Amino acid sequence: MLRIKSPLGALLLLGLAGLPLLADARITLHIADQKGGMRSQLEAANELTNLPYDIKWAEFPAAAPLAEALNAGAVDAGIIGDAPLLFALAQGAPVKAVAVDKSNPAGTAVLVGENSPLKSGQDLKGKRIATGKGSIGHFVALKALQQAGLTTADVQLVFLGPVDAKIALLSGSVDAWATWEPYTTQLVKTGQGHVLVSGSGLLPGNTFLAATDATLRDSAKRQALQDYLRRLANAERWAYANLDSYGKTLGKIIRFPPDIAREQFANRQLRWQPIDAQTVRQQQATADFYQANGLIRQPLDVTHTFDKGFSVPPQTPQEGQP
Repeated sequence: MLRIKSPLGALLLLGLAGLPLLADARITLHIADQKGGMRSQLEAANELTNLPYDIKWAEFPAAAPLAEALNAGAVDAGIIGDAPLLFALAQGAPVKAVAVDKSNPAGTAVLVGENSPLKSGQDLKGKRIATGKGSIGHFVALKALQQAGLTTADVQLVFLGPVDAKIALLSGSVDAWATWEPYTTQLVKTGQGHVLVSGSGLLPGNTFLAATDATLRDSAKRQALQDYLRRLANAERWAYANLDSYGKTLGKIIRFPPDIAREQFANRQLRWQPIDAQTVRQQQATADFYQANGLIRQPLDVTHTFDKGFSVPPQTPQEGQP
């Protein structure tokens, strides 16, 4: 039997015994990012210093594979657009949105080549449109068709990732490309194409931080995710207050010229907000639109796909967006 001969010895023993518990208490958040997304802002704004938890990053080229990772529980949380999140939820993904990044939706658009004869959405009839299935690009393509009085029966949708879609457009294999930033600004600024139909007025421009149900039930991870969200909102505001500096950092990450990286980010006018009633209504309208267009088979009540227990630090009057 171990005998403690002094009060100091007892304190030392208790301290040593507590070390494994303290080590075990440090958790790791597995965060899914899209290229040039959250991590670049957090690093540029020095918001990843003094973390009381660890972050393991997983980067994805688009929302579809990110949604698959969330569905499989391979990551704890990730950034994902409203339409692809609904696509995942309709397939039974055990995830919930915890905060929304509002943006100007104009950068989500249907693009055509610079010398394209197409002049309006009505001209898409009989044409081939490249986009990612279930992506926000897919959503804006459907909205553009609706606005023009057309349906998917009037066009041919070609489902491709962003890199292949751009190649297809520039080679003439497709007539249009429904996509999002930074690809929209890149194509326009380089003189390779222009916007045929803008997403302005067609979609709400919502992107979500979504987390798995298992993560949200874990009190330690939930607390860490709240801290992560606070840092993320602060980093985004820093990026808008330091556009030139951030444009250079972002350009290196996404391998775009700094001026294009800066402009597309400035145009998006992003701002993190807590989940509110308007956001829920917008998401329900998107779900109903997807169901009406056959992308999800059954009506989806989005009410239970949100967790409203997370807060976002409010902006001060001095914090303006460009």
